[in-house]
Amino acid sequence: MYGRHPAPARKACIVSEPVRVRFAPSPTGNLHIGGARTAIYNWAFARGHGGTFVLRIDDTDPERSTEQNTQAILRSLRWLGLDWDEGPEAGGSFGPYFQTQRSESYASALEKLKAAGHAYPCFCTSEELEAKRAVGRAKGGISGYDRTCRRLDAATVSARVAAGEPHVWRLAVPEDRGDVLFTDPIRGDMSFAAEALDDFVLVRSDGTPTYNYATVVDDAEMAITHIIRGDDHLSNTPRQILVFEALGLTPPTFAHLSMIWGADGKRLSKRHGATSVESYRDMGYLPEALLNYLGLLGWSMDGETTVFSAEELVHSFSLDRVSKNPAIFDEEKLDWLNGVYIRELDAAAFTDRMLLLLESEGLLSVAEAAGKREWLESLAPLVSERVKRLDEVVPMVRFLFGESVEIAEAARDKVLAKEGAGTALAAALDVLEAVEPFTHDAVEEALRTVPATTGLKPKVAFQAIRVAVTGTTVSPPLFESLELLGRDRTLARIRAAMPLAAR
Repeated sequence: MYGRHPAPARKACIVSEPVRVRFAPSPTGNLHIGGARTAIYNWAFARGHGGTFVLRIDDTDPERSTEQNTQAILRSLRWLGLDWDEGPEAGGSFGPYFQTQRSESYASALEKLKAAGHAYPCFCTSEELEAKRAVGRAKGGISGYDRTCRRLDAATVSARVAAGEPHVWRLAVPEDRGDVLFTDPIRGDMSFAAEALDDFVLVRSDGTPTYNYATVVDDAEMAITHIIRGDDHLSNTPRQILVFEALGLTPPTFAHLSMIWGADGKRLSKRHGATSVESYRDMGYLPEALLNYLGLLGWSMDGETTVFSAEELVHSFSLDRVSKNPAIFDEEKLDWLNGVYIRELDAAAFTDRMLLLLESEGLLSVAEAAGKREWLESLAPLVSERVKRLDEVVPMVRFLFGESVEIAEAARDKVLAKEGAGTALAAALDVLEAVEPFTHDAVEEALRTVPATTGLKPKVAFQAIRVAVTGTTVSPPLFESLELLGRDRTLARIRAAMPLAAR
């Protein structure tokens, strides 16, 4: 259904300038899947063009932006294998890389706009603004600002500002400005009607910059050449282009990624389940698999290749292969892909990951693990071939840790309560007591005689033994499991289960 194919030769790139891209998350929560995909595409684009990947933290929401959230974002990016050339912890000559530390830049840019006549103070109250919008809506026209304060004379403006009257600063959009046009590498030529773009606010009355102003100042000062972001920002782009032009700057290239939808065709959100990167980490997904899968959500290497490394993504990524259509998040495909990556781990690598899980569950200490390395690496391939997520590992191997096992009620009712289960256990006990050495080959040879001697179907006999020794109906292969469990524990568990089994 899916597969790995050789990466195609990379297409000729038409990007001529040194590439500088940025990922600018707001630390108001964890890094979600959509943001992670945006980061991956920016990172791959920068790496593929020998450019610079900048991480900037847009922390201008004082109530929701926290250091804890910032660290969660950094942790998630690192876990995915993404590195950044400039930003928090990396430094760089274009910092600071937190918006709350860049107030001088916003103030300086505003002075330039004032001096050029591209910004003016607006004294209208929120109540007055709403009344103006209502009038515009009633007339069936534009409900934006009607530029009342733009028509005030200079003396009046100076007096009201000097008097300390609350005001915001608005962009003076040229009244003869034609439609805002730009070419999106993903969506092609875009056009926005100029009359729909009112004189929007640049700086609020409390002195804080709005998003569409601050992000332009930051992108300009950080020499960003390409802005790759979600299409929920598409309506912001014409306004940001106007700010670039007011500052006398050439806007960067804007590329807009389509949204990620759930299976119901609606934008991916908490109602669809886990949405943050760390949630998927905790659910047992490998970072390589999640990066690979997110890379596929809206982009394709050649229309066929499904499994690829981060290096292959970097080698092949191009904006012209990003789809304009929304991507559907398919957890079944993610599970399949994660299983592929798990099976590609060698025994030592899988054991390293399994150890972390066993230690976190208190099943094995670090000291115990050191003396059981060979045993654990024998277990590794039996498990890695049968799980799609790492959170399935501990339930599958728990029976191997501890002297006894608790038999699940469902397994007892479904298997041990069946007629013949007790007979199977008695026969198994009889032949296993004589097995020497207790290897999986010898165990298998002995247990293969049980169906013949009891007249039971192999499935009935072996499932009864499996439940007796593992406590469940799902485990690694039976004969290998018994070898790992050892003779004494195997026989003790069969004896303990016999009173529960039907004859």
